Amino acid sequence: MADYDVICIGAGPTGLATAIEAKRAGMRALVVEKGCLCNSIYHYPVNMVFFTTPELLEIGDLPLVSPAEKPGRVEALKYYRKAVEHYELELRLFELVLRVEGSDGNFAVHTRAEEGAAQKYQCRKIVVATGYYDLPNKLNVSGEDLPHVSHYYTEPHAFWNQNVVVIGGKNSAAEAALDLYRNGAKVTLVHRDAHLGQTIKYWVKPDIENRIKAGQIQALFETRVQEITPQEVIVNNNGGEKRLPAKQVFALTGYHPDFQFIQSLGVHLDPVTCKPALDPNTLESNVPGIHLAGVVIGGRHTGEIFIENGRFHGKQIIEALNSKRKTAESH
Repeated sequence: MADYDVICIGAGPTGLATAIEAKRAGMRALVVEKGCLCNSIYHYPVNMVFFTTPELLEIGDLPLVSPAEKPGRVEALKYYRKAVEHYELELRLFELVLRVEGSDGNFAVHTRAEEGAAQKYQCRKIVVATGYYDLPNKLNVSGEDLPHVSHYYTEPHAFWNQNVVVIGGKNSAAEAALDLYRNGAKVTLVHRDAHLGQTIKYWVKPDIENRIKAGQIQALFETRVQEITPQEVIVNNNGGEKRLPAKQVFALTGYHPDFQFIQSLGVHLDPVTCKPALDPNTLESNVPGIHLAGVVIGGRHTGEIFIENGRFHGKQIIEALNSKRKTAESH
């Protein structure tokens, strides 16, 4: 007998929204998460402001009230904590899913807690909502694993009056470069393309472009990183090799879903886009009983799905499961 009707893997907004919809539909749901609640948002830059208005982050019909036009990281984390409390969701945090066994209607989800204890949960259906923020796109250069190199930006204070190299040309790189510059760091932005990304937030783009134009932030375009040493970032472009002094390096080159884990479940991924095989109506993968929600559906195209649209995937999945159940009961 299954302990749970649905197990959601991932406790971000999409996983939580799915569990809420399941609970409202009278199902018993469990959310398993290898980190803390909303682990990705927790690892966002400390003072990050969302691109969207508060209502686009809402789940479970609970209002997110923000004094600002756009909510920040701290407000969002508080909101999602309150949502979990309100719906009394069952969560297992800091538990890594190792493998899934069984088949539709009778899955066994094997996990390991941080302190090493093994657990097993039985369920009828699985929803994978693991996001993508914990797997950075690597540069694959020597020195990338040095202690002063990070794929995440947190806050600027420690880098006041220091040389900092930011690698990347999209939103997170632009925001980090601006924040560092405004807090007294000496910033060089290194980007492999000729121009900054088109998806940069509309209020950030003119700001970063003007800082570069004024020479307040040094920018090297069409430039590739060759190597990172404890003191320098060695780059190459049309002008040949350059050595950039760096106390800290932020390699903000994007992130990707855990494709290996998704494939380990038996889900087929497109060889080019890495988009999973699924029914667009029910979001059920090629493996019966395993559904996908949130950014993992986008494959390599992580810019296609955000909290704003991913939060509705849970409703779509639970409605599909409900209608399937009703059809089965009527026969």
